[in-house]
Amino acid sequence: MTQPLTGLKVLDFSTLLPGPLCSLLLAEAGAEVIKFERPVRGDEMRSYEPRADADSTNFVLLNRGKKSVAIDLKSPAAIDSLMPLIQETDVLLEQFRPGVMDRLGLGYADVAKINPRLVYCSITGFGQDGPRANEAAHDLNYVAAAGMLSLTAGADGKPGLPPALIADIAGGAYPAMINILLALRQREQSGKGIHLDIAMADNLFAFQYWGLGAGARGQWPRPASDLVTGGSPRYQVYRTADGAFLAAAPIEEKFWTNFTTLIGLDAAALDRLSPAEATEAVAAAVAEHTADYWMDRFAGQDVCTSRVVSLEAATADPHFAARHLFDRTVKTAAGTTLPALPVPVDAAFRNVSPEQTSPALGADNHLLKP
Repeated sequence: MTQPLTGLKVLDFSTLLPGPLCSLLLAEAGAEVIKFERPVRGDEMRSYEPRADADSTNFVLLNRGKKSVAIDLKSPAAIDSLMPLIQETDVLLEQFRPGVMDRLGLGYADVAKINPRLVYCSITGFGQDGPRANEAAHDLNYVAAAGMLSLTAGADGKPGLPPALIADIAGGAYPAMINILLALRQREQSGKGIHLDIAMADNLFAFQYWGLGAGARGQWPRPASDLVTGGSPRYQVYRTADGAFLAAAPIEEKFWTNFTTLIGLDAAALDRLSPAEATEAVAAAVAEHTADYWMDRFAGQDVCTSRVVSLEAATADPHFAARHLFDRTVKTAAGTTLPALPVPVDAAFRNVSPEQTSPALGADNHLLKP
């Protein structure tokens, strides 16, 4: 079966995580992705630790199946050599601060003149305009600015560090992929390209829909006070007798009844208590036994409760093995093999090769026109 993006050419000027993950998704669905990097050092991600041969494992996982061109974008001659590629490309992806590509002569207004069908996608933290458009920031800053980080505060009031780069992935890479596909579909109808403005901070508000809904009624969410921030016994992490933890989310009544019955408590009696008192009662009951005891007791029951495990343990879970999540591999340019990053592209659309390669810096400089 031909992949859905076969024949699509993508020029990727992005670095680190948001843009490269977006272009990885496009490449996995069949697009030809040409990654442009600085000479000598390349993408900053290449220098991270730990390493796999010359590059970081991060870079290898995010850039499989792409091509690499090393180019100094500040050189007028280099820009001239790019123009023939831009004329024949479908998507241009960039992640600089607003105005940088314009100063290089690669802004949307410049390239649209020679390729009006081009879908031009800009990923930034705060968007192409607005008071904070040129503010230097990273993922942690965006989740802080969008109100999300405040809801992770513990008993001492200090917010916790998110264990995932939520803004980069959920606010940047995924929305960019979605909007690129929408723009390509629109181009089929209109024949024209578009400039997409993907602002990572903007896109975090959709994840807080429940808080915005409550806030519209004057009930703005607070840490440890709402259903998903720790204010309910039905959505909590409980410590077991052996120091392990259970993630319990029996929100619906049937699940809550099953859960409380199996831990030896009465759901109706708990519901008459305050949320804090009910949480304390459930915590005391769970703390009487080990995690293994509870998982055996919950086996086959609808209780929406899972053991909290490490990432290492999760990769060895028989369920994910049965789903073939880590069967595919990626090779470094020097030949070292790593498990490939699982990406949310359906198996029907993915590259059929079980192994792909991450490019060496400048390996595809021959693609530049002299």
